[in-house]
Amino acid sequence: MKKFKTVFNQVKSLEGAEAPDMNSLLWQLICYSPKMPVRLQQQQLLDEAHQFTLEVDDPHFAKSALKFNGFIWGEGNRKIMITHGWGSKAADFAELIAALKNIDGVRIIAFDTPGNGSSEGELSNLLLFAKAAEAVIKTYGAPDVIIGHSLGSMANAMAIKETGAKPDLLISIAPLTNLKENFIASLNAADVAQTAQDNFFADFEEKFDMNASGFAFNNLYPAGSISRHWLAYDPEDRVAPFPFLNAVLTAHPEVETKVYEGRGHERIIKDETVIADIISLIA
Repeated sequence: MKKFKTVFNQVKSLEGAEAPDMNSLLWQLICYSPKMPVRLQQQQLLDEAHQFTLEVDDPHFAKSALKFNGFIWGEGNRKIMITHGWGSKAADFAELIAALKNIDGVRIIAFDTPGNGSSEGELSNLLLFAKAAEAVIKTYGAPDVIIGHSLGSMANAMAIKETGAKPDLLISIAPLTNLKENFIASLNAADVAQTAQDNFFADFEEKFDMNASGFAFNNLYPAGSISRHWLAYDPEDRVAPFPFLNAVLTAHPEVETKVYEGRGHERIIKDETVIADIISLIA
């Protein structure tokens, strides 16, 4: 978190002016995922898990393979995969994982995506999130239930498409649905001038060989691959604004939704009512 604040303050101090290494600073602003230490309760849960390490290729930032760490609880035949969100980690689902462990016959698989938590990588992005989810699916088999929060929900959609997995239940919690708009919000918060923003998005398109607007949930949604999709959200979520989510729900009326007012974007995965509803869905 300290590094992110340093970069944010450095960019904001420019007051719209451009520095010689402006694009480099903006890549760090957008793609450095803040890291928070693991709490004691979380560490105790991780210590109970069977731990594994896989790797994915990062052709955009590290330009090498990156190792990422994962955790498995239980030995049941019914697999549940959990993909965390931006600036998060597997341990942030401690309350949900503890509840899931009480369901008979399940195997819970969670992981820290590259550039997040305990895994390798300085900068991260949606593609690395999705590649990590794909690697887990290819290694441990298609999950029966897939859970994602925030950016992890988008990553799950991409992984389902790429692997051909057909989960019985997909659970999306406060999903991000339009990454370009999230990028713009971050750039505006740091008072980045429009010309600098335009230069950044041009650089983005060159690096990823696609426009940032392509990273939208409607473009990634694996229609026809999901038996049931349940989605939880807070209509006042400032990180994942409802108007963007509403566009997804309008396009996919088959998605079941439940509103959780006042939970916010980060706290929603720890909320007792949300967790109880998820357990009820799965059990």
